[in-house]
Amino acid sequence: MEKVTNDIFNVGVNDREITLFEGQYRVEKGMAYNSYVILDEKTVVMDTVDKRVTDEWLKNLKEALNGRVVDYLVIQHMEPDHGGSIMELMGLFPEMTLVGNAKTFTMLKQFYEVDIEGRSLTVNEGDTLSLGVHTLQFFMAPMVHWPEVMVTYDQKDRVLFSADGFGKFGTRDADEDWTCEARRYYMNICGKYGMQVQMLLKKAAGLAIDVICPLHGPVLSENLDFYIGKYQVWSSYEPEDEGVLVAYASIHGHTAQAAEKMKEILEAKGAKKVAITDLCRDDIHEAVEDAFRYSHLVLASASYDAGVFPAMESFLNKLKAKNYQKRTIGIIENGTWAPSAGRTMKAMLEGLKELNIVEPMVTIKSAMKAENVEQMEALADSLLK
Repeated sequence: MEKVTNDIFNVGVNDREITLFEGQYRVEKGMAYNSYVILDEKTVVMDTVDKRVTDEWLKNLKEALNGRVVDYLVIQHMEPDHGGSIMELMGLFPEMTLVGNAKTFTMLKQFYEVDIEGRSLTVNEGDTLSLGVHTLQFFMAPMVHWPEVMVTYDQKDRVLFSADGFGKFGTRDADEDWTCEARRYYMNICGKYGMQVQMLLKKAAGLAIDVICPLHGPVLSENLDFYIGKYQVWSSYEPEDEGVLVAYASIHGHTAQAAEKMKEILEAKGAKKVAITDLCRDDIHEAVEDAFRYSHLVLASASYDAGVFPAMESFLNKLKAKNYQKRTIGIIENGTWAPSAGRTMKAMLEGLKELNIVEPMVTIKSAMKAENVEQMEALADSLLK
C-alpha cells in the first residue's frame, strides 16, 4: 500500500511474475496494476485489478479500509487488467454503488452476467460526485484507448486519475528510465489514437493538477510538465528526437550487412543519432517505439514470395495500425532473381500521412557490392539534407 495524499492510497499490486502483457508485449520487469482508495465521509475505490492479482489486491484494500466499507467503485476502464476483480468487490460490498458512464455498463454486462439495477450511478462529461471533503469530477476520454474510458479529477487534492494515460510497462518500483518504457507503452497501446489523446490533454490543461495517478506504473507527483510534454509530442506524431532508425529483415545475413553499412554511412555523414534493429530477433514493439521516436527511418529487407520478408511485413503492419506519419523514409531491398521488397514496402506505406519516401531506392542483388555502397551514400545524403 502506497500513500498518495493524506486521504488517497494506492492499493494496487506489482505483478512480478507476468512476462507477456496483453499476450504480446514483453515485460521483463513485470507490470503494475494500480487501484486507488479515497477515504472520506464516503469511501471510494478507483478501479480494480487483473484477476491474476485479486487476492493480493484485496489484502491491500482491506488494510487501507481498516474496517470501513466501500461506498463507491469508480470504473474508469473496463479492460480486464482493470475490471478483472469487479465481481469480487461487489460480493464483499453488496451495498456498493458502481460509478461509470453508459458505455461502461454496457461492457460490464458483456463481461459479467450481473444485475446492477439500483446499484449503479451513470455519469456524463463534467459531472461531479461529493464524498464529503473531496469532490470527484468526471471527464470522458473515449478511445484512450477504449471507447468507454473516462478519467477522474479530485478537486480537493488536485489529483488526476488518468486511467491508462501516463502509464508504463514495469512494476512501480522498477529501476529504469520512465521515458523509455512509457514511450513503448504509449506507442503500442495508445499510439493509434493521437487525436483523442490530444483532446484529453486539452481538458487536462484546464485543471490544476498536482498528482497524476495512472493505472500502470508509478504515481507522478513531480515535474509534471515533463510527462505532459512527452504526451503532447507523442500524441501529435511529431518526432521526439532527430535521428534515424535502421530497421532490417534479413534471411542469410546479406541484408543485415547492408543495414550495418547504412548505419556506418549515416554516422559518418553526421546523423545525430542512428539506432538499428533486427526485426527478426529484436522486440518488434521496441522497434515500433523507436520508429515513432526518431525523425527518419530506413527500411532494409530481403524479398520473399514475390513480396517482402515476413518480419518486415509485420513491422509495417504495426506502424500502419498505429497511424505512423510525419517521417522521412529510405528503402533498401535485396533479392537474388526478382527483387520485390522495395515495391511491396512502398505499397504498404501508401495512405499514411505526411511520409516522405526519398530516392534512390537501393537494390541489392544477393550481396552488397561497391555500387550499392555508392547508392547508400546517395540515399544517406537524401535522408539528411
